[in-house]
Amino acid sequence: MINGHLLEESDKRLRRDLSTQQLMFISIGSMVGSGWMFAVLSAGAVAGPAVIISWVIAAVLVISMALNYAETATMLPQTGGITRYPYLTHGRFFGFLMSWSLILGGVTTVSMEALGVVQYSASYAERWFGVSLVSADDAGTRLTGAGIACAIALMLLFFALNVFGIRFLGRFNQWVTWWKLVIPVLTFILLFFTFHGTNFTSQGGFAPNGSGAILNAVAVSGIVFAFQGFREGVNFGGEARNPQRGIFMATVVSVAITAVIYIMLQVAFIGAIDWDSMGVSPGAWSRMTSGHWASQPLFSALDTSGIPLLGAFSAVLLVDAVISPAGAGWLYMGDGARGLYGMAMQGSLPRLFARVSPCSGVPWPGLFACLVLGCLFFLPFPGWYQLIGFTTATASLTYLSGGPQVPILRRTAAGLERPFFLRGAAIISPLGFLSASMVVYWVGFEPLCGVVASFFVAITLYAAIQAPSQNRLTLRTGIPLGAGFLVAWVLLQIFGPLGRDALPFLVFWCLCMVLVVTAVVTMRWTTDAEGREEINASWWLLALVMALFLLSYYGAYGPQSTPAIGFPYDSGIAVIIGLIAYYWARRSGYRTPDLRALQEPATPPEPQKEHSAVV
Repeated sequence: MINGHLLEESDKRLRRDLSTQQLMFISIGSMVGSGWMFAVLSAGAVAGPAVIISWVIAAVLVISMALNYAETATMLPQTGGITRYPYLTHGRFFGFLMSWSLILGGVTTVSMEALGVVQYSASYAERWFGVSLVSADDAGTRLTGAGIACAIALMLLFFALNVFGIRFLGRFNQWVTWWKLVIPVLTFILLFFTFHGTNFTSQGGFAPNGSGAILNAVAVSGIVFAFQGFREGVNFGGEARNPQRGIFMATVVSVAITAVIYIMLQVAFIGAIDWDSMGVSPGAWSRMTSGHWASQPLFSALDTSGIPLLGAFSAVLLVDAVISPAGAGWLYMGDGARGLYGMAMQGSLPRLFARVSPCSGVPWPGLFACLVLGCLFFLPFPGWYQLIGFTTATASLTYLSGGPQVPILRRTAAGLERPFFLRGAAIISPLGFLSASMVVYWVGFEPLCGVVASFFVAITLYAAIQAPSQNRLTLRTGIPLGAGFLVAWVLLQIFGPLGRDALPFLVFWCLCMVLVVTAVVTMRWTTDAEGREEINASWWLLALVMALFLLSYYGAYGPQSTPAIGFPYDSGIAVIIGLIAYYWARRSGYRTPDLRALQEPATPPEPQKEHSAVV
């Protein structure tokens, strides 16, 4: 039997107060946030009525990812598990890259929920108080200065609610989640009273933007984002009373429940569209995000129906427009804090982030960091529609580690007890990996530019901070290497697609590739034997990101009006790239130092250290 002494004393001080029902409700409560209130419109704008298929595809993909995490998380329930498990399979360099990606995706998710509350509240804030919170242009609806101030105030509220601790969070969220389930169900039932079947056939047909748009909608419009709460069952699993049962219910069952609700909402919304009221020409699906309904899609559908019952219920929906995203927002802030806590426990962040409040039992330094970083993201992304693609892709990069975890840990930690054994892992594990990699590709070229630019900043942080702290590099080597890479990388982005766009893309991509490879090879030459092993185990991730980036430019979701590689051939190539990366990742996994430490016999505690008992 493998001992769990990797969970250090500060890890043990996290309170294990969550019941199975509370853990599942945390996952559901995280999913039922701003996603269901905005994605029905943004997804419809991408794929038209065929977006219903997008929801089904997304549910299958997310469940396949969740099943892989279910086996790992039930055998090793650890707070912040999604950031900690990669260290056990591919080492600390890979773990740091995955953690950095989760920070980008996790923190922006909190920002998304705050943006959702403000945008839905905009109309009655202007009507009642004369304050304009949003403005609209061709790029979509975005927050004004007053709107950003309100979003920051919400972030402070999320912070305060988390400070009360996990016991309060679990009990209070349970009642809030019941409300959040009832309101969407009533919404789609009532919308069927104003159903126009012609919207599915006469406005450009069922798939007005083609089959490729069905897959694009999965990633770029908020559909996958709406399911991301499944990860809360993993990250909060270390605080569950019965993690073996609770984590499975929170990662798999919760996705199935919400999938049914989302699909019915999408069907009802498409049928309820009134093109005149929306201010959009009939069949101009792509223009919906800049129409009159953009800030409040479901409320507008109810309020403009002309049916008194629906108009009355729309007021209830406005109340829920605050409760649902806010309820998800405070959960995601807690999730982000636990991700930072997990990084600190693995040595990827200063030990400050592993501190737990003795009163509330929560990792408060991580909460504060999520508050500050989340507010900073309001500057480049001042609107829900502007941020969704970036958030989805960065989070999906993190989920790449889930699929290979199962076969790798079965090989390197065969003695670990598995309360949930994933049957059919030979199919489900690569499918879970492909689910994440395809979402990264389907998000499209423009969001992927920002993802690649921010993701590889992790090389600077690893070389200058993480590697020296782990004695992988000396400060004399790490700091100049990290600083030099950062300067060159930023300059390259200035002349690339995100900046002046002065370089031909292929030249830009080649320079990015040369810069990344040069920095990583230099680290490999100057590190110790364990460091080289960690870097060798991570090449597949760097290759996958850059290969998908290159394909995204020339594929169906790129900037070219006539793509060099059209649909479905581009997606077929992306699948081949993903499968190569999966088996490369699976082969690269090894018995890492963190896994070896986990398998060593635990050292009995000294009798006199009574002050370090579990709180």
